[in-house]
Amino acid sequence: MPAGGDAPDGPAQAADPDSSSRAGGRVDAPTLAALFERCSWFRTLEPAHRAWVLADSHAQRYPAGATVAAREAPSAYWLGVSSGLVKLAIVNASGRGCTFSGVPHGGWFGEGSVIKREPRKYDVIALQPSLVMAVPADTFHRLMDSSLPFNRFVIHQLNNRMGEFIALIQNSRLLDIDARVAQSLAQLFNPDLYPETGLALEISQEEIGMLAGASRQRINQALQTLERLGLVTLSYNRIDVRNLAGLRAFGRDQI
Repeated sequence: MPAGGDAPDGPAQAADPDSSSRAGGRVDAPTLAALFERCSWFRTLEPAHRAWVLADSHAQRYPAGATVAAREAPSAYWLGVSSGLVKLAIVNASGRGCTFSGVPHGGWFGEGSVIKREPRKYDVIALQPSLVMAVPADTFHRLMDSSLPFNRFVIHQLNNRMGEFIALIQNSRLLDIDARVAQSLAQLFNPDLYPETGLALEISQEEIGMLAGASRQRINQALQTLERLGLVTLSYNRIDVRNLAGLRAFGRDQI
């Protein structure tokens, strides 16, 4: 499942993470600084560049189901998930939907649309209560113009995102449901895109279904299969990966 472009930004007014009527309050300055210190890319910046980020950025809480950023709205921010889980998805006029990716805590996304200063191509929806960090587009471009470490990070991010989207298309067309679920889960443990995930993920079967494009009942069957094979351990709204290499390899023989 992909995670790299931008998610739909509902109505234009929802494009700014501040504008969602269902969003919670912003965090204070000391908390914001602590959140950014957890980010590997931020720690590589020179002190002056870090100061730009802290002066211009914010972090805001969103309840499950809230629109963080809306499709076709201006890409005013580069976004990161400090805690929780968001999905990048699109729903057309007839009600048919497609989820491109899930972004767990530690993941940053939307750099493609911010670089091009174009409207977001998808909605960003909180699947769980989430704390989302937002770096203004102007600050992002200022860093691109001034910081070699930041440029390296963005290039690495775009490269990994491209690989994720290629895998998504391949998996959706060639793999059966069990393998798609395995690959969808494995992608959430990608250390390059989501370095803070570890080997455990707080996620429900319904949320996995949204990411893999299958019913909750079918997701349950797939997860039971993966557990019997010793790849994961299941508990209430939680998945622990016991064999990440095996999970990544599951279903690859279908390709």
